[in-house]
Amino acid sequence: MHCPFCGNDETKVLESRQVEEGTAVRRRRECDHCSRRFTTFEKYEDMPLVVVKKDGRREEFSRGKLKAGILRACEKRPVSVEQIENMAYEIEKNLRNGHDREVPSKSIGEAVMNNLVHLDEVAYIRFASVYREFKDVQRFLQELHELVEKKGNN
Repeated sequence: MHCPFCGNDETKVLESRQVEEGTAVRRRRECDHCSRRFTTFEKYEDMPLVVVKKDGRREEFSRGKLKAGILRACEKRPVSVEQIENMAYEIEKNLRNGHDREVPSKSIGEAVMNNLVHLDEVAYIRFASVYREFKDVQRFLQELHELVEKKGNN
């Protein structure tokens, strides 16, 4: 494994553990040359999952993009990186367990919203405002009202 900092080929594994229900391995490594530490993940390769965008374009699913969207919604909120990782993993797992290899982007957005509403309501509203493309304050208030009603019924 090449060191991402100095490019040295010699690194040693300090710690390994299974993650994502045993489907991946997280390894903590240290470079023999510069002594910097970094983390790598090994994961089995699965059939690609294709996202069908609103305009009909298709692109390969990216957990990185999914996490980035969730992270943006959770910025400055009391949500840990681990919670975001777990959410992204669960959403991807559910998508892959569905038997379709093509998934509409709408399904992904709805899955994120269904998870965020239980995790952090402010992050939910942030994500919803972008995902649902609120055009005005009235639509924003409508979404808030629906959230308050849902919370009151629970």
